[in-house]
Amino acid sequence: MIAGAAAAWKAVPVAQRRMIIALALAVCLANIAQPYPDLAPLQHGPTVALLFAAPWLLRRWPLSTAAIGCIAAFFLLHTLGARWIYSYVPYDDWARAVVGHDISSLFGTTRNGYDRLVHFAFGALLTLPMVEVAGKFSGLRSGWSLAFAFAAIGLGSALYEIFEWLLTLIAAGETADYYNGQQGDVWDAQKDMAAAQVGSALALIALLRRRD
Repeated sequence: MIAGAAAAWKAVPVAQRRMIIALALAVCLANIAQPYPDLAPLQHGPTVALLFAAPWLLRRWPLSTAAIGCIAAFFLLHTLGARWIYSYVPYDDWARAVVGHDISSLFGTTRNGYDRLVHFAFGALLTLPMVEVAGKFSGLRSGWSLAFAFAAIGLGSALYEIFEWLLTLIAAGETADYYNGQQGDVWDAQKDMAAAQVGSALALIALLRRRD
């Protein structure tokens, strides 16, 4: 098994290996003095599982370094949000320390919007990998691979929101609320899905412009 893991690791391009290592280090750093230890496994578990599976996945279904960079960037954003379970990412404190003004006042909102940013990034950053998957491994033509990617982002967003709903039914009250990051917004799920689709649409426009 160790020999198989080593072979899978060596088959991954060097640049992609560096991205995997950087993400692994980010997850480790995010869990130092973890402020929400009870929820950390739920937040970081999928990322850790992906890190372990990445060499085998990339050996079986290789993607371009650009696509892997997009995936790594998305999970880095997720890892940052996961440290503060999204609802409490202190970006206002960071902004005040750097420029003297907070972001929430600039946009006139009291809601922590980091989760919305990551939903947008889900669409914007994962569209390219989806296009490659559709083109390389499903044999879809260029136009259809773009349509597949847009639809896949919508499906992924919907499945995640359904997962959060099921978690709310199963988990104890505060745990579900903290994980979901709904922050009292009854339209949170719909807005999250819309943010992802907007991100995907912008990514598709960028891909089309690059091809033209």
